[in-house]
Amino acid sequence: MTETNIETLIRSLVTPLLKHPQALSITQEDDLRYHRYVVDVAPDDVGRLIGRQGHVAAALRTIVEGARSRRTNSKKVRLLINDHRH
Repeated sequence: MTETNIETLIRSLVTPLLKHPQALSITQEDDLRYHRYVVDVAPDDVGRLIGRQGHVAAALRTIVEGARSRRTNSKKVRLLINDHRH
């Protein structure tokens, strides 16, 4: 079984939701517990990415967490959406 490239997965899931896909930026930050992926999009697209009551963001997080490696010492994956509105 091959490792999933999480950044590629996030990009393929998020791009169809955006009106301005060229503004998509994904950065990875690692700490002791997590592989953290921060998604930046155009301010007009933040609401589309989060969804009503956060349902789209929750679904994206579920898919990304499910794609991570299940090795015993594997870090958890966190997906953060940079909300420019606040």
